[in-house]
This record gives sequence, structure tokens and C-alpha cells, in this order.
Amino acid sequence: MKKKKPQLILENIAITDYAAEGKALARHDGKVFFITGAVPGDVADILVTKSKKDWGEGVAKKISQYSAERQAPFCKHFGVCGGCKWQMLPYQKQLQYKQQEAEQNLRRIGKVTIPEIMPIIGADDDKHYRNKLEFTFSNKRYLLPEEIGSAAEGLGMEGALGFHVPRLFDKVIAIDECFLMDNINNSIRNTVRDFSKANNYAYYDIKQHTGWLRNIVIRYCTTGQLMVNIILNHDDEVERKKLFDHLLQQVPQITTLLFTINPKWNDSIYDLTPQVYFGKGYVEEKLEDFTFKISPKSFFQTNTKQAEKLYTVTRNFAGLTGKEVVYDLYCGTGSIGIFVSKLAKKIIGVEVIAEAIEDAKENAAINNITHAEFFAGDVIKICNDDFFAQHGRPDVIITDPPRAGMHEKLVNKLLEISAPKIVYVSCNTATQARDIALLAEKYTVEKIQPVDMFPHTHHIECVVLLQLK
Repeated sequence: MKKKKPQLILENIAITDYAAEGKALARHDGKVFFITGAVPGDVADILVTKSKKDWGEGVAKKISQYSAERQAPFCKHFGVCGGCKWQMLPYQKQLQYKQQEAEQNLRRIGKVTIPEIMPIIGADDDKHYRNKLEFTFSNKRYLLPEEIGSAAEGLGMEGALGFHVPRLFDKVIAIDECFLMDNINNSIRNTVRDFSKANNYAYYDIKQHTGWLRNIVIRYCTTGQLMVNIILNHDDEVERKKLFDHLLQQVPQITTLLFTINPKWNDSIYDLTPQVYFGKGYVEEKLEDFTFKISPKSFFQTNTKQAEKLYTVTRNFAGLTGKEVVYDLYCGTGSIGIFVSKLAKKIIGVEVIAEAIEDAKENAAINNITHAEFFAGDVIKICNDDFFAQHGRPDVIITDPPRAGMHEKLVNKLLEISAPKIVYVSCNTATQARDIALLAEKYTVEKIQPVDMFPHTHHIECVVLLQLK
């Protein structure tokens, strides 16, 4: 057996700055360390987890002096749950660090001339801002640090309903109260948990693939419509009816209740069919005066109020006059294209996921938008000369890729198309900066607007306007 390397602890290290991706920065013996669990101004003992020639990574194990910038976290699950990792920082300080990260990434990675970045648009509400949450059942509860070594018999074997432990797929933290959504999420989760325990319902065992209850997905819209989808390992009609009737009685705000039978080893439901138990089987959300139908498997921005701000920036950057053909790439369920549609001559949406395109078409119909068309497929293959001849060449391209950014082939396709404007909406300023560097062959950066969609996390959205040279 290999001997374990002795742990290296660096004592009384001053945390001097924010780095990126939620990590803080410290220096020791001429080396830069990226630290989790600390904030600038802390003095901490650091457990070194990775050590290279010029840099390293570490975890704050003991903080001997707390930063004056710190504040008391508002959630009792802070530090264990992987959700709101920045609760110990005042919200304005979080915005400052996000602004700093966006600017550093766009300058250092993009390596192009950029204008002054506009101040980040913060959220009016830094709690209860999510419209979607997913909770997981586990037959074994994750033990908190203070419980490890306890002599209590069966501790942790009572099961849990809550969030996965960060980086541990088979561990679940029992959540009593979550501030990410209105208190309705706590009523739903705790009602189901209490009833299931009283009736000895088996929670899912991810390793043995046994148990009955697997997940709860809650979608709560600003319209007041509330959808709950309970995922089961197998059906048991008698017990399912008992549970669902109890839930509807205890939480009458639920407007639609569904269940999904998932006999697979993984948690994905995108190849499964949710079944309606109560209500119409979907909810409706609004952005400005646009209505969007959200079914159990639909994608929709999880912070409705900030999505409205993000899309408003996107529309303003596009500078539409009513004469433009707008191509909405990675259009999903069509939300951005529909949001800007009143000022466009035509909207062409392209998305690789066929189910999302069907949602986009339905959303356009709901809003009586007749000048929008949506196509399922790969942009690189769809956008050829024949397609342009039929639908028109784009005057403005809006692209909203996933965190990985745009594939290099798509970047090259955009250079080939040479639309007068590109509005690049991103949830990862590092990959956005990389793509902008490639687009710099033909485009200049005109405007940059960061937007905070997820308070108390390190995530940043950023909208960039690119103009053809």
C-alpha cells in the first residue's frame, strides 16, 4: 500500500484578494495560492491540496482572524450546503468582486481592446429569487462535521431530503429551510418529508438502486402558478395517491402536480414522460408582457426578475429599429428572441434540442408572434446559402451558449456570416473572452454589461456587443 503523503498546513496566511470562481487569493514564499473557504482580509491556516512550481490550491481549515468585510450568514446550512457560498460577504461586496472578475477575464483572456465595463446590474432581491429548485431523497443522511464520531446509534440512517453534497454524488444534506425560493419550497419539501417518514416510505439508495422516492422538482412563477413534479423509482398507485392528496391538502397553492416514474440508474428525466395528477400539467411565467408556457422538462431562466433585466440589456445592445432580421442562436425555448421580437422584422431561432424548439414555437403562438421561426439542428449545418436565401441574412446575431462557450467551428461560421452586430450573452466570462479573442479578426467590442443572476454565488452573466469592423 502506498503511504499517504503528510498534509501540508500553512499557518497564519493573509488572504489578500479575490481570484475567480469563488476562490480567494493568498501568497506564500513567492507562490500564489487559490483558497476556498476564505475571503479577502481573513488570516487563516491553509491545508494545501495542490502544489505546483508557481501556484497552488488550498482550503482554509482554521481562521484565526476574520475579515472586517464578513457578515453573519443567514442560513443555518451555510458551509455544508454548496449553494449560497458567499453569504458571509455583504451583497455589494459580492457585486464588486464579480465586476472585477468580469473585467479581468475580458482583458486578460480576450486580449482585445475593450471599452469601460458598465457597472454590474445587481438583483433587487438577494433571497427568494429562484423560480426552480430540485431536491433529492437519499436513504442515508450526510453527517455534519460535528456529528462524525458520535456514538448515537443509526445516526445518518434515517434518510434525507435536500441537496447533494458538493462533489459527492451519493451524499445528501437534509435541508430544513432554504432561502433560494419563497417559503413555499419549505412547505412542500417538509410536508412530503414528514408524511413519508410517518408512513415509512423508502428513500432512494443510489448505490443499490432501491427505494421509492427519488426527487422533487418545484417551479414557482412570478404569476403565482406553482408546479411540483415528484420523481419515483417505481409506481405504487395506492401510496402515491395518499401522498399526493395529503400534499395538495397541506399546500393548496399548488396549481399543478405531476409524477415521473424513473426506473433508470441516473436522475435525468428528459427521456421520460411526466404524468399529470392534478392541474393542467404546466405553468406560465411572464417577462414584461410576454407569456411563456413552462412544462416539466422545459428550460427557463431560473431568476425571472433578473432574466428580464438581462434580456432588456440584450435588446438595447441589439439596437433594433423594426427593419432587422435577428438570428437567435442557442435559442432554447425562444425566450430571448420573443423578448426582442417587437422591434425586429423577423426572428430566426436555432437550437439543437428539438423539444426546446417545439416549446419555442408554442411560446411564439401564445404571444401572437407571427414573424418568428424556429429550427432544430446544428447552426453550422443549418446556416448555409440556401437557408439565407429563404430566410434572409442576419442583421443581428444573438448568441447565448452554455458555460463551455461556442464551438470554434461556430465562431468561424460567425466570421463567415459577418453580420453587422453580434450580441453575446454569456454565463461564463472566461469562455466568452476566449470567443471574443477569436472574433476579433472581424469584430470590435463596443459595450459590456455584467448582470448578477445568482446572488451569494460566484456566477456572473455578461452581455457584450460586437460590431463588424
